[in-house]
Amino acid sequence: MKIMKGLLKKNQVIIYVIALMLVTAGYLNYTTNTSKQVSAQTAMEMEANDDMQIADIGDATLVSSEAVSQNETEENKAQNAIDTSTNVTENANTNTTSNVEEKNTTQTNATVTTDEYFTKSKLERDTMYSQMLESYENILNSSNSLETQKQSATEEIKKINDTKNSIMICENLISTKGFANNIIFVNGDSVSVIIGIEELKQEEVAQIQNIISRELTTEIENIHISTK
Repeated sequence: MKIMKGLLKKNQVIIYVIALMLVTAGYLNYTTNTSKQVSAQTAMEMEANDDMQIADIGDATLVSSEAVSQNETEENKAQNAIDTSTNVTENANTNTTSNVEEKNTTQTNATVTTDEYFTKSKLERDTMYSQMLESYENILNSSNSLETQKQSATEEIKKINDTKNSIMICENLISTKGFANNIIFVNGDSVSVIIGIEELKQEEVAQIQNIISRELTTEIENIHISTK
């Protein structure tokens, strides 16, 4: 009997130990599975978060790239607009400068031509007077000239010199009125005046007539004014 009781006790202990081991094993298995699930879920969440972050970074980069691209495009447009405006301005300035230079050249050529005309005409007129004076002086200096011829030559020389002086005074006075280019020709009682301007006002004509009439002792109706 004692032996049987001892075996029963021993068996109960073994069964108890086995049951405890099963319970422990079950618990460990549950814990492991739970941990695996938690780990798997955590890993999935982390992976999802990483994907979201990657997606967010990708979107941010894309937006930034688009912004930079848009900024670069806007800058290029602005620069192109500035370049175009600069080119237009430069072309306009070049064309304007060219037109001004051409106009100035034309005006200069016209001025030079006008200046040359008056200079040449005065030279020819003065040469004529010099030749006339020389002729009369030859009469005075000639032993073959009669006294009447010498007297007439003397009077003509005085008349020519007086006319030259009066012409010089008139031309200078007309220049002070704003007509630098002017020339006067005297032919007996008739006086011709040429003014280097396209058009004269009536009051300007009157001023020139008064100067000629006073200095050359000529009637107004004998004064002929023209423009060039």
